[in-house]
Amino acid sequence: MEENKRKALITLVTGVTGFVGGHLVDYINQNMTDVEVHGLVRWRSRSQEELMEKGVTLHLGDLNDLTSLTNTIASIKPDYIFHLAAQSYVDQSFMAPADTLKTNVIGTCNLLEAVKSAMETHGIDPVVHICSSSEVYGQVRPSELPIKESNQFRPASPYAVSKTGEDMLGLQYYLSWGIKTIRTRSFTHTGPGRGEVFALSSFAKQIADIEADKQYPIINVGNLDSVRTICDVRDMVRAYWLLVERCNYGEVYNIGGNATMTIGEALDMLLGMSDKPIEIEVCESRMRPSDVTLQVPDISKFVAKTGWEPRYSVKQTLQDMLDYWRAKNVG
Repeated sequence: MEENKRKALITLVTGVTGFVGGHLVDYINQNMTDVEVHGLVRWRSRSQEELMEKGVTLHLGDLNDLTSLTNTIASIKPDYIFHLAAQSYVDQSFMAPADTLKTNVIGTCNLLEAVKSAMETHGIDPVVHICSSSEVYGQVRPSELPIKESNQFRPASPYAVSKTGEDMLGLQYYLSWGIKTIRTRSFTHTGPGRGEVFALSSFAKQIADIEADKQYPIINVGNLDSVRTICDVRDMVRAYWLLVERCNYGEVYNIGGNATMTIGEALDMLLGMSDKPIEIEVCESRMRPSDVTLQVPDISKFVAKTGWEPRYSVKQTLQDMLDYWRAKNVG
């Protein structure tokens, strides 16, 4: 008698062309069998050819177009949805607050409405990862460290406000409609491939450019005194997969690294990886109107459910990021 074949898990990733989405695809391909990966892309998105070479089935759509979301979800009937698409740059949110709110809040609402519709009409019942942010906590008091999931929200940027709305929508659709949402509040994560607008990646790129004689030996920086707990993106996407497999629906989990330092200390580590003499110059344009300077998470709730712990050291993460930008200059 022929054995029944195990049904492939159908996984939809929004933001699949982004930094975290790309690393999630790599993690699935390297560690999972019987997983069929689909990605939501806009027609002008980059990296589509590379994603298709990795076996990702791409679907044209947009978070601000409910019809495209409804059609995509009804068509593929996903078991897991990783909602990673967002306007994720804090500085940009000060310049375009309405666009940030539209993409992150209305876009998430549209996605959840599309899931709700497909549940009613096609009987699907996916697990939906809603990727919120540690930025929702805002500027915490030293007495509140480490930051627990129950900590008060004090969003200090339009981006943080949008992520607060996205977070609460995830909870509301679980409470109201029984959609299996699980929310994460992810603390600082970085690694190779991170966009150059983000601080640590910007520093790494500038060092690589200085080494290649493409920039004067001066690094432009913003606030170096902010305290962050840094996690490698490759550890983060592994955490996201454990989340949808093992965590409770309707709940929220802090996820972050275990190495706490100032941005300046991380910069010093990067500078120590180069033989070039480099000066540091504070640039006013890199300062935010309001900043969040103290982000140290309590991740015990997530660890208790999954057993997850970071595998990459901060030194390895920064070295890989610097080598990524060095390779760009060679290429």
